[in-house]
Amino acid sequence: MNYERTSEIMSAQINKRKGNKKKILIVEDEPDMTMIITHFLKYAGYEVLTAANGEKGLEKITSEKPDLILSDTQMPVMNGWEMLEELRKQPMSKHIPVIMVTGRYEKYDIAAAAAYGIADYIAKPFDPSLLLEKIGDIFASNRKEKNRSRGCLID
Repeated sequence: MNYERTSEIMSAQINKRKGNKKKILIVEDEPDMTMIITHFLKYAGYEVLTAANGEKGLEKITSEKPDLILSDTQMPVMNGWEMLEELRKQPMSKHIPVIMVTGRYEKYDIAAAAAYGIADYIAKPFDPSLLLEKIGDIFASNRKEKNRSRGCLID
């Protein structure tokens, strides 16, 4: 893990977002993993919500309306794929970007993720700087799309 690079990315993310806290939902059944991701996201200036399975994740999505979702695939009660299927059926939540953060990194899983239209796929274990970089890229891309649709020339 490159802690120096992680620190640089976190500092850049914090400086970019002063006064504009994005809300990220972590859907993960492993408490230690949830704690680690939460720590890095909060340090980077994000508001963090958590859910221990897909069913609880859907409840949080409905009540909290996150800007981004990080989800594991293998969880009890409702797994990440089932949650995604339900998420994409709902008009108010189908546009929310999702990054799958999972221990499974097989061709089948990556193909399934693409079929669900996820924003990105990260295999555990991962470098936190990579996760933060991908999150920043997704938010920057969304901002550019909104500006383009409004006819703005500046990103």
